Amino acid sequence: MTKEPITGGCQCGAVRFAGDNFGRASICHCRMCQKAFGNFYAPLVKLHGLVWARGNVKTFASSNKVKRGFCADCGTPLTFDYGDGVEVAISALDKPEEATPSIQVNPADKLSYTDYLHELPVRGLSGEPDASAFIKGIINYQHPDHDTKDWKAEGTK
Repeated sequence: MTKEPITGGCQCGAVRFAGDNFGRASICHCRMCQKAFGNFYAPLVKLHGLVWARGNVKTFASSNKVKRGFCADCGTPLTFDYGDGVEVAISALDKPEEATPSIQVNPADKLSYTDYLHELPVRGLSGEPDASAFIKGIINYQHPDHDTKDWKAEGTK
């Protein structure tokens, strides 16, 4: 029985990747990762045997030691290349649940409130007809969470 490859890609589908198996998965709190991901932290995982199945990443050298890869069409953050290996964004995987972070790194820049996010109240859609109607009216233009032979993103200009 052949093991299925690990796959993923960007939001618009212009860039797709595959790999063989995972290395360590982490959450990076450094300020560069916060800005690169537009988020509180960057969830990353080493993907052994990484190959580009469609398209190419554009890179930005965020420091003298790191190049970050992203889709030039939709801007999705995809890679963290530190010269001794490449990590991929866990959220760019087709099955992100398979890459559970096992460590947090660079805690000096950690935003203090991230430890309490799970305590925030959750707002559901029940009782909010405007929000419910908005959600029901969304047409998803994102690439699906699986490989496709051909793909043209509807939302690109």
